[in-house]
Amino acid sequence: MTIWQNYISAYRSILPMKIEDLWAGWEGKGTYLNAITHSHPYFLKSRQVDIADGKNVDIFNCIAYPKTGSNLPCFGMDLMSFSDKKVIVVFDFQHPKEKYPYRVEGLPVCTEEYRFFEKGNHFSDNIFVRYCKPNDVDEHLDMFIKYLTKYKDMVELEKPTGTDTSVYKDFDAYMTRLDPVSGYLKSKFGKEKAESLVNDFLFEYG
Repeated sequence: MTIWQNYISAYRSILPMKIEDLWAGWEGKGTYLNAITHSHPYFLKSRQVDIADGKNVDIFNCIAYPKTGSNLPCFGMDLMSFSDKKVIVVFDFQHPKEKYPYRVEGLPVCTEEYRFFEKGNHFSDNIFVRYCKPNDVDEHLDMFIKYLTKYKDMVELEKPTGTDTSVYKDFDAYMTRLDPVSGYLKSKFGKEKAESLVNDFLFEYG
């Protein structure tokens, strides 16, 4: 059972989506990876990757890409456990426009700087990053639900319908350059599979 189960359940409940495709189901060096896409009337897609080795590694990464024409951000989460001492909870509103200031009132404003999450460049002022222990991840679940509920309200207000994927070209290209797990993926699944996952699945619009 993943330590992120309550986050996944909340995501599925607040933004109910239809599972469309299992893009990949891989095993390498005792590590398992699933790459899955979901659909929703107001989203081009929601795509997730979960990675686990049954010991320390337990990762759930997901980005929801809203349909275009309403200037909405994506909603992204990186829920990552690498060991008992390295567990990171990240979720945020990720705007597709480069250097686009974005803030949602009523939510915490981040005052820290983080290496992989450059506030003000696709990441919002509200980016939520916490380091914790595996048993403590649910301490941040209520805040996750608050963020996601705000996001759902934004999307339902706009009801976007556009399908112009070029809106996400810069965003996906930026995320490809930023991606911190490429080296890890290559070590487990090989260079060809890792690069295909990044370029053809995770950030295909770049």
